[in-house]
Amino acid sequence: MEGLNSMKFSEELFDEVKEIWDEYLKHPFVKGIGEGTLDKEKFKNYLIQDYLYLKDYAKVFAMGLVKARNMKEMKFYHESIKGVLDDETAVHVNYLKGFGLSTEEVEKYKVELTTASYTNYMLGIALKGDSKDIAMTIMPCTWSYYYIGKHLYETYKNRLEENFYSPWIKGYASEEFRQCTEEWIDYIDEICENISEDEKEKLKDIFIKSSLYEMEFWNMANKY
Repeated sequence: MEGLNSMKFSEELFDEVKEIWDEYLKHPFVKGIGEGTLDKEKFKNYLIQDYLYLKDYAKVFAMGLVKARNMKEMKFYHESIKGVLDDETAVHVNYLKGFGLSTEEVEKYKVELTTASYTNYMLGIALKGDSKDIAMTIMPCTWSYYYIGKHLYETYKNRLEENFYSPWIKGYASEEFRQCTEEWIDYIDEICENISEDEKEKLKDIFIKSSLYEMEFWNMANKY
C-alpha cells in the first residue's frame, strides 16, 4: 500500500487499463494500419465515424470549459477544443478528401450505434460531473491514441515510406501530440492530488469504461 500511495494518480490509472490498451496494439485494425495492409474502405468508414465522434468529443471539452474552476483551467480547455477541431481533424479531412468526401458530406452520414453510445456516455458524464470526471472520460482517447501511435511508429518506422497510413501514424506519434498528452496527464495529477480513495475508485471506473468504449470503437471499425 505504501508504494501505491506514492504513485501519481495517472500512474494508477495506467495500471488499471494497461491490459486493455495492450489489446488495442494487437487489434487487427490497428495492426493493419501499422503494416499498411488495412482495407481502405474499412479505413474510410472508420474515418467517417471518427470524424462524427470528434464533433461530440469537442463538446465534452466545451463542458469542461463551462465547469472549469479558474481561468487557467478555462484556457486549458479552450486550447484543447481548438486542438480537436483544428489539429486532430486535419488528418481526417486530408484522408477524406482523398476518398472524395467533403466534411459537409461526412456530417450527413448516420452515426453508428457504438459511436453514439460512446459519445452519449461521455456527454452524460460531462453534464453530471465535475472537471475531474470530465478529464477521466476524455483522456483515454487522447492518451491511448498516443500510446498506439508511438507503438506503431516504433514498430514500423523503417517501412512507413510506402504506407498509405503513414500520416495517421506520424500524426499520433508526433512531438506535438506527445506534448498534448503529457499536458493532460499533468493536469490529471494536479486536479486529483489528495483526493479520497472513494473518489479515486469512482474516477478509475469512468476511465476504464471509456477505455472499453475505445475497444468497442476499434471492433466496430474492423467489422465494416
